[in-house]
Amino acid sequence: MIIIRDAVPADVPRLLEIYDHYVKNTAITFDYDTPAADEFRQKMEKTLRRYPYLVIERDGRIEGYAYAGPFVGRAAYARSCEMTIYLDHSAQKEGLGRMLYEALEERLRAAGMLNLYACIGMPDKDDEYLTSNSADFHAHLGYIKVGEFHKCGYKFGRWYNMVWMEKIIGEHREDGT
Repeated sequence: MIIIRDAVPADVPRLLEIYDHYVKNTAITFDYDTPAADEFRQKMEKTLRRYPYLVIERDGRIEGYAYAGPFVGRAAYARSCEMTIYLDHSAQKEGLGRMLYEALEERLRAAGMLNLYACIGMPDKDDEYLTSNSADFHAHLGYIKVGEFHKCGYKFGRWYNMVWMEKIIGEHREDGT
């Protein structure tokens, strides 16, 4: 059975377990070190003050998480947000990411968000640490590439690019509502 629910602080150990794989084995995140549980929990609690933070469970086990956060952080960007998703590395390509992102998108639409952004590590060519799978996943969900920064992230002894992708989920009215 699959359920999507709000994340709670008690989920932190499992979420860190999922994230740790990406920190240690991939350039999907440009973090070099996995954050401590307290730091991760504080970030989660700060996010939850304004944005949804969801987990997806299959048969009672958390298989991934996704959340939104501020885009740039200035008042004029209040209807835009940055998206983040991580799935257990053994649970990819099973449709869980799509379900989780669609649930997050629905929550954001209901909250009045209009623009969704994803900041994605991108290799010049696929290697053992980073492929174009994340960008492909976002494109499959309707995101379009709107920018690329070249050789801006250094991890595992090589340089990686970063792309921004965007999805518009609401109507931009002249009165700003």
